[in-house]
Parts: sequence; structure tokens; C-alpha cells
Amino acid sequence: MLRVRPAIAADFEALKRLAKLAGPGFTSLQLPDDRLLDKLIVSERSFASQSSGPGAEVYLLMLEDTITGEIVGVSGIKAQVGLSGPYFNYKLLKQTQASKSVGRRFDMDLLVLVNEYSGSTEIGTLFVLPKMRGTGAGRLISQARYMLMACQPERFSQSVISELRGVVDERGGSVFWDAVGRPFFDMNFGEADEISARTDNEFIVDLMPKHPIYVDLLPKEAAQVIGKSHSAGVGAKKLLEAEGFTYQRMVDVFDGGPSMFAVRDQLRTVRDSQLLPCCAQDEITPSKRALVCNNKIDGYVAIHTPAKQWDGFLLMPSQSLEMLCVNEGDLIRVWMEK
Repeated sequence: MLRVRPAIAADFEALKRLAKLAGPGFTSLQLPDDRLLDKLIVSERSFASQSSGPGAEVYLLMLEDTITGEIVGVSGIKAQVGLSGPYFNYKLLKQTQASKSVGRRFDMDLLVLVNEYSGSTEIGTLFVLPKMRGTGAGRLISQARYMLMACQPERFSQSVISELRGVVDERGGSVFWDAVGRPFFDMNFGEADEISARTDNEFIVDLMPKHPIYVDLLPKEAAQVIGKSHSAGVGAKKLLEAEGFTYQRMVDVFDGGPSMFAVRDQLRTVRDSQLLPCCAQDEITPSKRALVCNNKIDGYVAIHTPAKQWDGFLLMPSQSLEMLCVNEGDLIRVWMEK
């Protein structure tokens, strides 16, 4: 019995455990204890706010086993990135050079520092315990973010992005960083990643090279990982693609991982979810598994449940109504796979 709910300050120890298990390169969780606690406090305030547009809100969601009380996953949404300073990525541009006199043509990729995604909503911080993988838990905690966005779309930007962790080795090293970033920063990947998490990338403006970088001049090992996601992020990428995200040759400035893009109102869950009054029925035949939420920001809850549409109502077990904290006849938001 899993449910997604807003994070609270009391989740601190559980979040610390998840952060440790997530490992190196998981920037949004590689924070000192005081910053992890701050994330929880900011999230509580964001869910309780009466925001009418995207701002500094950060919504952190916890995946909870309602039987044991264990927190088994986490995901999050930043309503808007690039508020305190530009939000940087590398963009892969193709440059063609040709010479008629020697009959040669060359197509070359360039890494160019851009801030095209400043002002976008960012989804991220997706992690579930290894024991939960393959159970549908990852899909629930991932898709619950889009259901939250569907509840009050005006709180989020039309441009939505997600940065996937790039290729990082078991020791926490990045061949991309060693080739592209380290010569300008004089620090290893772990140090840069930790500073990035603490400062929202402010130091990039000061030290990152401003001129294009020719990919063909990089070591082969570094060039090969550009736009590639970490092996642990393959499942997350598939979930993003199913939702409508695409890779548009934008990569992370630290590990070269792919930055995915989508338009908010074209996200599958936002577009296809609908509001229906709910009704309790414990014996539902036939039924489908539905993603359902209580259609509110403050007090948000999302679950997977057997359900069936009938005569303008959504029928589902009474236990599901209890988990959602709703009564019969209340409007709930539902998404069913077609």
C-alpha cells in the first residue's frame, strides 16, 4: 500500500537515508544535513502557499509504505529555475566547414554555454529504494509530479525540464568533468557537484569557459558520454519519454548528462487526466489500475488503485477514498492508461 504525499520536516532522517543510497552525482540530494532540512522546510511552505504563478516554490514528494510507515522514494518539482541567476546548460551545436579548393567538408559538434532554460519548471530528485524497483513504485512517485502540476497548472511554467544524471563512476568521478570543467575550476567532480548544490550554480558564471568547445578536441572517453545518462537513470529516462519529454541536445555542465524538455500542457498526465466525482465500491469488475489524486496542493495525496468509470463517477475501493482523505461525491483527479 503506497501513497505519495508532501514531504514534512519529520522526514529528515528518511531523506538522509535516501540521499546516502542515491550516491555520487545525485546533485539535488548531495547536501549537508542543514541544507536537506531546509529543503523539507521550504517544501512544507510551498505546499501551504497560495501561489498564483511559478516562483521560488519547491515541492518535495515522499513515497510512503502506509503499512510500515517507511519512506521508500522521493521526487520533486522546482516551480522555476534561474531566479537568483542564470540557469546554465551546454547546448550541442553542429558547425559545418567546407573548402571547394581541397574538396573537404567537416561537420563538427560544439558545446556552447547557454541559459535557454532559465524560468522553466524543473522536475527531478527521483529516487526509490532498490528493493522497490520493478514494483511500479518508481512510476507512481514520478507520475505523481505531473498530477500535482495538473491540479493547479498556473503554479508552474509552460516550459518543463528534467536533468538526468550523467555517467559517473563508482568513485564519484566524471570523465566529462575532468576534460571540460576541471581545467577551469581546479577541483574534482565531487567538489564541484557539492558546491553546485549549495550555491545553485552561481560560481559557473565566474569560472566556466565562455567560448565554444570543440567536441572533437576532447578525449574520446569524454566525448562518448555527452548526452548519455547514468546506468541507474535508464528507467527514469524511459518514464520521461513516455510522458512526452524529448532530448534537444542540451546537457548538464558538470557530468554531460542529458537535459530533457517538454511543454507543460502537452505532458501526457496533465493533458489526459480528468476530474470525476468518486464513489466507493469494493467489488469492481472489470477494473483498471488508475493513478488518482485528491486534486489539491495543500494536503496532496496520490495513489494507484483499482478503478472503473461508471455513469460519470469513478468507482474505487473505500480504502482508496480513505487514503486520499476524500468523501463520496468529492471531485478527484484520475489518469488511466489507454
